[in-house]
Amino acid sequence: MLIARRADTRARADFATWKMMAKLNGLSALPEDAQGFLDGYKKLLQRMSEGEAAEATIAEVYKSYYLEMGGAGNPPDVRSRPTEPVADNVTAFRRPAPKPKKAARFGAAMFGGTEKRPLPVALIFACLVVVYVSIKFYWR
Repeated sequence: MLIARRADTRARADFATWKMMAKLNGLSALPEDAQGFLDGYKKLLQRMSEGEAAEATIAEVYKSYYLEMGGAGNPPDVRSRPTEPVADNVTAFRRPAPKPKKAARFGAAMFGGTEKRPLPVALIFACLVVVYVSIKFYWR
C-alpha cells in the first residue's frame, strides 16, 4: 500500500507539472513517456470533460509508476479507501491573536510609524563625543 500511495502522489504531481509545462510551451523539454501521456490526455479531452480526462490520465500514469516502483499485479485503488481515523488528541492549528500596538513614544510617530526609538542612537553618539573630547583633553 505504501508503494501505491507513493505512486499515486507522484503521478498526480507529475501530471500537474506536465500540464503546466505544456501550457508554457515547454512540451519539447519533457521526456518521451510524459509527452505520450499528454497526447493521450488531449485525445481523452475530445471525448470527456477535463476533470474526467485528467483522472483517467492520472490513473494510467499511476499504473505505470506502480509497476516501475516494484508493485506486483494490478495497482490498488488508493483514492477509494477510507482515510485513516484522526487521533482524538489532535487539535486544530489556530493562529495566535495579534498583539496590541503600543502607543508611540519618543517621537516614533514622526519616523514613519515605526516603534524604533531614536534615543539609543543619540546616546551612543553622545558617548562617542564624550570619549573623543576626553581623549583630546587628556593628550594635551
